[in-house]
Amino acid sequence: MTGTMTVAEFEEVAQEAFEQLPEQFTSRVDNVRIVVEDYPSDDALERSHASRTTLLGLYQGIPLPHRGSWYGTYPAIPDKITLYRKNIEAVCRNDEEIRAQIRGVLYHELGHYFGMSEMEIRRAMRAYT
Repeated sequence: MTGTMTVAEFEEVAQEAFEQLPEQFTSRVDNVRIVVEDYPSDDALERSHASRTTLLGLYQGIPLPHRGSWYGTYPAIPDKITLYRKNIEAVCRNDEEIRAQIRGVLYHELGHYFGMSEMEIRRAMRAYT
C-alpha cells in the first residue's frame, strides 16, 4: 500500500531533512525557499523536460557558484526547490519510504543549488548513503 502524508507533514519532513544537513552546507544556503506542490506545473515540466508523473523535485534559481558580486545588491527573488508530493508518494510503499525519498530529492535539488552536475550529485549521494 502506498503511504500518504498531508502537505503539512510533508513540509515538516522536508524541514527536518534540511536541518539534518551538516552546518557547513546549511550555513551557505541563502535566499532559497522549499515548497511542496502535488504535481509539477506545465512550466516546471518544460524546464525539466520530464513527465508530469516522474518529476519528483525541481530547483529553479541562480546556483550559488553563478552568483556574482552583484547578487544581493538589489532585492532578488528567492530560488525555489519544489518537492512534488503526489509523485514522491507514488514511488513509495509507506511513510518510511516517503521520508527517505523526500530527503533524497531535497538533497539532490540542493546539489543543483550548489552548482553540481547530475553526475556529481549522484556520486555525492552514493557516498552519503
